[in-house]
Amino acid sequence: MKTLRDVKVGETAKVKAIHGAGALKRRIMDMGITKGTEIYVRKVAPLGDPVEATVRGFELSLRKDDADILEME
Repeated sequence: MKTLRDVKVGETAKVKAIHGAGALKRRIMDMGITKGTEIYVRKVAPLGDPVEATVRGFELSLRKDDADILEME
């Protein structure tokens, strides 16, 4: 399973599924990340946390734990 953390800087990937439950999944979906959304990875911090991405035309920073629940194509 490829997650958002596995996507390299400068690559674009599409969300295949969101693995998570409750408030965490709801928060991710409220940020505009849903199944089929394309995410462009702009930067990754030196220790891997956070991941800066472009989603639906806006910039978004995600923690490693949040990036792990996003299965990518």
